[in-house]
Amino acid sequence: MLDTLAPPADGSAPALAAVLARAILSGQMPAGSDFPREKDLCERFAVSRNRLRNALASLVTTGLVERTAGRGSRVRDVTDWHLLDPMMSDWLAGLAHPDPRLVREIYAFRLSAEPQVAELAAMASDGHDLARLENAFAGMRGTAASGLHQQHAEHDVAFHQGIYQATHNLVWRQMGHLLRPSIIALIQHSQHHADSLEDSLERHRRVMEAIRLRQPETARQAARAVLERTATDLGLMPESTSPTEGYPA
Repeated sequence: MLDTLAPPADGSAPALAAVLARAILSGQMPAGSDFPREKDLCERFAVSRNRLRNALASLVTTGLVERTAGRGSRVRDVTDWHLLDPMMSDWLAGLAHPDPRLVREIYAFRLSAEPQVAELAAMASDGHDLARLENAFAGMRGTAASGLHQQHAEHDVAFHQGIYQATHNLVWRQMGHLLRPSIIALIQHSQHHADSLEDSLERHRRVMEAIRLRQPETARQAARAVLERTATDLGLMPESTSPTEGYPA
């Protein structure tokens, strides 16, 4: 397994920690498995034991790895990972193929939180919030058919962050910021599986319109419809109803 991991360009402890963390977050090192020995890691990455231990300390701090004296190290369960840790946010950014269980956990959180966030946004948003949503949606539309997947994902996550901001609630706004890497990882992963982005665009438009018209319940339902489409693209649930079903024209 170590042979598949590319050594970091600069060989620093943070860069080495990022390589190892992403191997765990992608499922290359499965939860519950034995973590490679220090000797093997030092040889693979041509680093000193001291530098390796500095890198491993980051993995322990973020809940990815458990080290036990005399028993070696193991990869911890997903439920022990500190997903809101700033280091974890950096490692999640740009992760093309997150562990399937991590995908399900992030999706489950978004499904429980974002309809409520959209409902609050419909009650509290102002003109600046609507302008942010409109700009993000315009960016999504402009990159949907161009193959600019990374740019589209950036606009998509800006749209969702804009909804968190539009609640004007300090905690939700901070959550939107902290969850950004997790949300973008899920968006990028779903894009790889989607045949077309047109249906997703229409669902996002309905969320924006419900917020603009101050229709909290409609915003809640529309946000849930966006996530149902995400689940379909990720293969997490059977294909849901069309975006127009159950919503006013």
